[in-house]
Amino acid sequence: MKKFYSLFLAMLLVVGVLAGCGETKTESNNKEQSTQQEAAFPVTIKDALDQDVVIEKKPEKIVSLMPSNTEIVFALGLGEELVGVSDYDNYPKEAAEKEKVGGMEFNVEKIIALNPDVVLAHASSAHNSTEGLQQIRDAGIEVVVVNDAASFEDVYKSMEMIGQATGTETEADKLVADMKEKLAAIKDKAAAISDSDQKSVYIEVSGEPSIFTTGKNTFMQEMLDTINAKNIISEEGWVQVDQEAVIAANPDVIITTYGAYSETSPIDQISSRKGWEEIKAVKEKHIVDVDSDMVTRSGPRLVEGVEAVAEAVYPDVFK
Repeated sequence: MKKFYSLFLAMLLVVGVLAGCGETKTESNNKEQSTQQEAAFPVTIKDALDQDVVIEKKPEKIVSLMPSNTEIVFALGLGEELVGVSDYDNYPKEAAEKEKVGGMEFNVEKIIALNPDVVLAHASSAHNSTEGLQQIRDAGIEVVVVNDAASFEDVYKSMEMIGQATGTETEADKLVADMKEKLAAIKDKAAAISDSDQKSVYIEVSGEPSIFTTGKNTFMQEMLDTINAKNIISEEGWVQVDQEAVIAANPDVIITTYGAYSETSPIDQISSRKGWEEIKAVKEKHIVDVDSDMVTRSGPRLVEGVEAVAEAVYPDVFK
């Protein structure tokens, strides 16, 4: 019996030592990673306004002025460092708990009062807020204007820029690699779709009275290319819809992206339009509303957007 207890105590001691070593190793790794991140500073970033922004040390407090920036910041594991976000930020859910600093017209005084180390602005709105951004700079706060992404490659650049500005370049590289891997898997699956099975698609990004769709050189076009589907719209950018042209094109599938922001169902709107009842997608009830934020925000969820579009167009292949 004494031998048994001696052996039992010895085993407990070994387990305790191993556990202690494991904790020490984890702490050591975290400390080493933190040291490496600090060593990367100061860093000079060429932002979207072609300005050299010098960040002296790893930011401990960050303000984001764009939902896509915020989603990237959270994906990089910097949710704790984020102290302020725009009024439109709704993902992840933790973003709703952050201090709101305004929308297109942000509150300069509130941002300065939060005393961030860096403010992540955005090229899409920077030209409308030149004075406000300069006030923030004059207060001694660094401002990085992130590029307005129009393609997946542009999104990768946004992630890399934010990663560089926040000392999370390794995490940004992993995030980009993960997105590329998932997109490649979707492309591989779509490659099996023959030309005869390829679907034609009409995408509606806003309903009546001013109906708009999306054409070439947009995320939605890149998504359709990725899943081997054909966009019935040949114009570039965001296009006001010619209803007769849509009816004539007779798309196999209709995708809408504004259901969450509309008082009435976009599917009901489309199905009840005069003349649209002859469109194949309407006849076969192949109208699908997808999450607008996933397919329009230039952040890490774009891959989920591609998956949603793929399931909407080719449910038999991608579900």
